[in-house]
Amino acid sequence: MNIRETQNGLKNLIIANVLVFIIQLLFYNLIPITAYFALIPKDFMKGYIWQGVTYMFLHGGFFHLAINMYILWMFGRELEYLWGTKEFYKYYFICGIGAAFIYSLFNMNSTIPVVGASGAVFGILLAFGMTFPRTKLIIFPLLIPIDAKYAVWIFGVLEFLYLLEGGGNVAHLAHLGGLALGYLYLRWKRRKLY
Repeated sequence: MNIRETQNGLKNLIIANVLVFIIQLLFYNLIPITAYFALIPKDFMKGYIWQGVTYMFLHGGFFHLAINMYILWMFGRELEYLWGTKEFYKYYFICGIGAAFIYSLFNMNSTIPVVGASGAVFGILLAFGMTFPRTKLIIFPLLIPIDAKYAVWIFGVLEFLYLLEGGGNVAHLAHLGGLALGYLYLRWKRRKLY
């Protein structure tokens, strides 16, 4: 089976994210997209549960979208091929929705919108590191090959340190939430191969 034949899930996610971003750009002043579809923790905890899915398809700018889709494509291809599209989708949405829940749980009164697929994408990164731990990656700024399992640790520690520093306008807790939910799910499914 050719790996390209099994990439429908990945392709559909990327196309959906790009289309939603174009809609954001075209209708920014006409439709209150962020107010209804971004993750607003206070509203989410009050029952606006659709935000736990819809926020993953909104992005704060072209670079935000591009980096998320690049990482999703780079690490998601092998996972979808190995797991199949249905399991790939399930895992992706568990990580993304779990990230929304964890972020909202610790920010219950926040009305600041959160957007982006990063929680789900961090889950994908973790799954790649756990499934293909010895695959060599080159991460900036190290520029030396490093095992995928160590790269995941590096990203996780960096996210935790950024969280402790306050995080600026990035939802680092959502990134960590995606990592945590991904880890728990993979352990439960016994997909860890090393």
